[in-house]
Parts: sequence; C-alpha cells; structure tokens
Amino acid sequence: MLLTLDIGNTNITMGVYDGRELKFVSRLSTDRLRTKDQYAVDIRAILDIYGTPLKDVDGAIVCSVVPQLTAPVSQAIKQLTGLMPLVVGPGIKTGLNIKISNPSILGADLVAGCVAAIEHYPCPAIVLDLGTATTFSVLDSTKGMIGGVIMPGMVISLDALTARTSLLQSIGFEAPSSVVGTTTADCMRSGMIFGTAAMIDGMCDRIEAELGQKCTVVATGGLSGVVVKYFKRKIEYNDNLLLEGLRLIYQKNQK
Repeated sequence: MLLTLDIGNTNITMGVYDGRELKFVSRLSTDRLRTKDQYAVDIRAILDIYGTPLKDVDGAIVCSVVPQLTAPVSQAIKQLTGLMPLVVGPGIKTGLNIKISNPSILGADLVAGCVAAIEHYPCPAIVLDLGTATTFSVLDSTKGMIGGVIMPGMVISLDALTARTSLLQSIGFEAPSSVVGTTTADCMRSGMIFGTAAMIDGMCDRIEAELGQKCTVVATGGLSGVVVKYFKRKIEYNDNLLLEGLRLIYQKNQK
C-alpha cells in the first residue's frame, strides 16, 4: 500500500492507496512545533484506526509547503515503516511541463494538483485549491503549467476582517438564505461564500479571455466543498485531487 501525505499550512492530509483505490483519507492539524516522534504516534494511530498494518505500507510520498515539517514527517514515516518517503521537489519526475519563469519555485502541492488534473480532465484547465490560500493553476491546451493566481483564502480573509474591526465577530462558513443579509452574521456569510464564488467565477472568466479558450475548472482543497455549489460556471469537484497527484508522481518515479 502507498502512504501519501500533503503537508499544508493548516492541515496535513493523509491517504492510503491500495493500487489505484484510495482506502481512506484523514487529516491532522499542522503544528510546526511537533517532533518526529509525535508525528509518528499520530500517523501510526490513524493507520490503526483504519485497519492498515504498518507492514502493508510498501511505499510513501510527501508533498509539503511547510519546509520545517518536511524532515520531521519524513523521518516519522521512516521510523514507522523503514521507508524514506519520496518528497516532491526539484529532480523528481512528475511528467508536468512547467512553463513558468522559475519552475523550481512552484509549490509541491500545486505540482501534485496539476499532475492529477492533466491525467483525469481535459485541458486547457484551471485547478482551484481553496485552502489557507486560494490558488489558481493554469494548464494550457498542451497540458503545460503556464502560471496562476494566488490570493488570501477564506479563513485568512475572515481572520483579518474580525481582527481589524471592533464589532464583527467570527462566523461559520454556512451560506445564508439570500445574498442580501439582514443580520451582521448573514452579511458576513454572504460575503465569504457568495463573494468567494463570484470572485472565482470572475477570475476564471478573465483567465479564459487571456487564453482565448474555454477551460475545464477543477476545484479541490479543504474549503472547496463549501463554495462549489454556488459557482455559476460548471466546476469539477475533486476533494482528493492532490493525493491522486501524489500517487501518480510516485508511480512515475518507480524503476
């Protein structure tokens, strides 16, 4: 079985594949202060919960946007399984033609999402990842990654809004019954949910105008499921896109 981990700024998403079948997905909170042994305890406990013996794990791959956790998590996996995981980064075979000015700076999570997108969806395509940041990765008709867009994610935006105003309190991410709110909380929810959906619709329109082509739009990330139903355009929703990308990258690097 293949152990896949996506280390994000807010969560670490962990999945186990049996061949092409994703057996389970679990999430840990990202904590930069936790040690190798603490992560080893967490990973082992999750595998136990889902009935996956350590001896059955015969491969592992990690992508990370938190450099200070890449080594501790990798060492935790080696401590548990005896396997040093493949880490997505420069020198790793991905099959992705990265056309930006400095390919080495492209985030490993964006690489994984693009690799899965070109495998499973028609191009040109826009890969949306709604997490700590909201990112757009743009793939042209030749399946090359030509660039993207990065902006604050919904949680960051809400935190900034409540921190910089005296009377606005934090809210949950549930859509209100109408765009025009009649309470402060509903006004904020409208801005967060409908405002994010409208922004993404508009940015996709602008990207398509620059390309001169219609794009497949694929959404993933922790908050995409909250917003996806409110887009006006058709969106392909794939919550496990990055884990699928990690599986594909792992396969490409096996002799």
